[in-house]
Amino acid sequence: MHEPRPRVSTPSAIKDGTSRRGVGPRAIRAVGLAACLGVVAVVATATTLELPGPGGPVQTPWPEGMNAGPAADVVPLPPTQPHGPVVLDMPYEPGPCCPDDCHVPRGGCGICADDLWAPRPWSWQLMPNNLIYTSYLAGPKESRLGTVWYNDAAADPFTPTKANGWMWDSTLGGRASILRYGSDPVLHPQGFEVQVEGAAFVRLDPQDDRDLRSADYRFGIPLVYGIGRWQTKLAYYHNSAHLGDEAMLRYPTFPRVNYVRDCIVLGGSYYPLDWMRLYGEVGWSFFNSGGSEPWEMQFGSELIQARPTGPHGAPFMAVNGMLRQELDWGGNVCVQAGWAWRGQRSEKLFRVGFEYLYGSDPQYEFVFYNQNRAGIGMWYDY
Repeated sequence: MHEPRPRVSTPSAIKDGTSRRGVGPRAIRAVGLAACLGVVAVVATATTLELPGPGGPVQTPWPEGMNAGPAADVVPLPPTQPHGPVVLDMPYEPGPCCPDDCHVPRGGCGICADDLWAPRPWSWQLMPNNLIYTSYLAGPKESRLGTVWYNDAAADPFTPTKANGWMWDSTLGGRASILRYGSDPVLHPQGFEVQVEGAAFVRLDPQDDRDLRSADYRFGIPLVYGIGRWQTKLAYYHNSAHLGDEAMLRYPTFPRVNYVRDCIVLGGSYYPLDWMRLYGEVGWSFFNSGGSEPWEMQFGSELIQARPTGPHGAPFMAVNGMLRQELDWGGNVCVQAGWAWRGQRSEKLFRVGFEYLYGSDPQYEFVFYNQNRAGIGMWYDY
């Protein structure tokens, strides 16, 4: 029997113009347009950095051990060149160089140095080092290791007359490849792949002795195919929400929501440029509880250096939007920007930066409440 949806009065949220239903489709479209304009601005700025000077192309000081000379010149845009703008494609660490294991641009591997998408031999691989379909950088419910400290101006679900204040959200999990029939380069493998992913999403309240407010649990099995710059996935995931035991003791009258989803997801990802990713997915849940309804959509974009960064790192920016049927097709928008380091021998990625989220609370125990939060975080994908 379908459980009644909880109706909790949040006068503060109504007063400041927010809604229990989350940010609406118009707001999502507005933020998406702003993100697109931001992408154009970044590309335009990067383009001006690579225009040739009066004496010809700008010379880049490549690290010792890498080839110099004409091959090391930074060529002018158009931005469709594989190495991309300077701001997102900085000098790289030298590394091993052979036709099937090459990721040093202009470093002596003529046919593969700049082409991350070149066809390579396929074979069966058990537990390969990298992933064909990676987690979305700004996705609040993606399996990884991460933590965010933030201040939330929206109403507290437990005490609606005051703001949420400082909170601490952490993600404890990851995504791994189990079996692949495909290529095995350091960057952007292609082929068929079976992955597993899982995580616990926990929220602690630093203002109340770091009490556990809530915990979501996710487990999934994505079936992935990637060819060239395109990747697709057909995945199953289970998500359940739980109110923290300390929160139940502190607020015994708060109505617990038994939010559960068992969902089938079809997603796609495309790299128009080496350093730019566009993605979108649609999910349909065949089992719902606690106010969950079947349909959901997620989409976004990422700007990040494609190749190993070395110790200096490189900037990144990402935006993610989510729409949910139970929120009358409202949802939330998450924007991240900061600095990232990508591994030399794999696509392992460590990031630190700023995060802003507006709309429906990504903790599904509070999915019918809003957040308007900003903070700092760090994230590790492996």
